[in-house]
Amino acid sequence: MPRVARPKLVRDKIPELLMRAGQRPIFHRARGDELQAFADKKILEEAREFARSAQIEDKIEELIDLLEIVYFRLQLEGISVQEAHDRMARKRRERGGFEGGVVLQSVKAL
Repeated sequence: MPRVARPKLVRDKIPELLMRAGQRPIFHRARGDELQAFADKKILEEAREFARSAQIEDKIEELIDLLEIVYFRLQLEGISVQEAHDRMARKRRERGGFEGGVVLQSVKAL
């Protein structure tokens, strides 16, 4: 039976899928501060998995996972997907996006 190196947040259907595969998952449902902490760790985990991915399809899947957990984390803070998109659009109007590939190397005083 596979072991989990440490408790971690997983997608809601993972326990059911493990049971269907003949395994017995031991899990609990986190709430409140514990859930926020696990979600924060999951964001970092997904970002690391993205960075380690070599194949483009794997990178896309990891970005999708990252987007899902980021939206969930925003929800825990009371921010809807629509509000997040609105705020993102406002920042884009005010400060731009990232499509230009601008890499700031240094800033010198005038």
